[in-house]
Amino acid sequence: MAKPKRRYICTECGSVLTRWQGQCPDCSQWNTLVEDAPETKFTAKHDLSSGGRAIAFESLDAPTKPLARRTTGLAEFDRALGGGLVPGCAILMGGEPGIGKSTLLLQAAAAIAKTGGDVVYVSGEEATGQVRMRAGRLGLADAPLKLAAATSVRDILTTLGKNGPPDLLVVDSIQTMHSDMIEGAPGTVSQVRASAFELIRYAKESGTCLVLVGHVTKDGNIAGPRVLEHMVDTVMSFEGERSHQYRILRSLKNRFGAVDEIGVFAMEGQGLKEVSNPSSLFLSGREEPIAGSAVFPAIEGTRPVLVEIQALIVRLQSGATPRRAVVGWDSGRLAMLLAVLESRCGLSFSTAEVYLNVAGGYRLSDPAADLAVAAALISALADKPLSADTIWLGEVSLSGEVRPVAHGALRLREAAKLGFTHGCGPVNGGREVKKLGYSDIGGVASLVDRVMASA
Repeated sequence: MAKPKRRYICTECGSVLTRWQGQCPDCSQWNTLVEDAPETKFTAKHDLSSGGRAIAFESLDAPTKPLARRTTGLAEFDRALGGGLVPGCAILMGGEPGIGKSTLLLQAAAAIAKTGGDVVYVSGEEATGQVRMRAGRLGLADAPLKLAAATSVRDILTTLGKNGPPDLLVVDSIQTMHSDMIEGAPGTVSQVRASAFELIRYAKESGTCLVLVGHVTKDGNIAGPRVLEHMVDTVMSFEGERSHQYRILRSLKNRFGAVDEIGVFAMEGQGLKEVSNPSSLFLSGREEPIAGSAVFPAIEGTRPVLVEIQALIVRLQSGATPRRAVVGWDSGRLAMLLAVLESRCGLSFSTAEVYLNVAGGYRLSDPAADLAVAAALISALADKPLSADTIWLGEVSLSGEVRPVAHGALRLREAAKLGFTHGCGPVNGGREVKKLGYSDIGGVASLVDRVMASA
């Protein structure tokens, strides 16, 4: 009998190699090759053009029963989902260890069970006693959900077939599931793909809402094959810093709602609490303004969130190399903005250390924060505080031009609710935002003009 050939699959791009090596030759990523099951060889007699079941086609205007969403009892969770759980949907939730994924899903499952829903919670990592201990700490011990500790996909589907499909099925986690149809240990590429396929197929056929918990790698990506994210309907990421109280549930892919929608939670002793006003978490609440601080209205999906950007400039006396430290923003974009301020505005940062921080542990990727960062840097450099009731928004180009931003009216409307009456942004946004009750909105065409006017 011939020895089966080994093959290795890249978890990033899916390339197949016959031997292991440190770097994938196709996507150039390191340590992404994982051994897979032997490839199945098909002979010429395996002709797929006959012998199958005929498929019934339907038209787009065929009458269809509308799918009614089921709310989870957590408004922030429903917001990130796009309004609630859709029957037959498959959701993949990833996050760092200990961030609160199991706690959030246990709270949502208990809330649905208390409202009459049939909920099954399958844990592949913890014993049932450990899950009960967490439920007791969260005050959910009386929730009538069905709890089990299992790792065999066949056992899970057999049990569900006898008892009927539930309204919600939570599997924690997909990396611990094992299918006896595929060779390999749990957590391998083939096992994760096969186990997820069987569970998703069951959810589509029975109308059960399926939630899969996924592990993440050290880079923050969901472990396992990339095809797993394509198989599910919704991909969610549970983010946050352990040193901070807040947690953000972010929707990365959603076939039934808006992408990049977020739900904000605060980790407390009794579990995760919803935060209806996330801006309160990221603003310092100080009464007097200080130098190097600017407020920026960020957009997460359809939700505006006000965050505080803090800058500190330290002049160096010796000829040491100045340091650039950034927390919560892109370091490359900070270097670009410092170059624009030096080249276009004549400000000198080459002999000073620059420290930039987004308060509250928030992470910004919006280019509209350029003007707020520039304002904080200039304020720290001049040691002059900015107005406490002013927000800053606008993208800065390499020429120093302040470009328009998306959802300007929505950002300013949220700022007006929190008492901000002045704003500084692109010129073409002034006429629109004056209708929102702002006493003053300063239009900025170029960062150079703004710096010269301040000087």
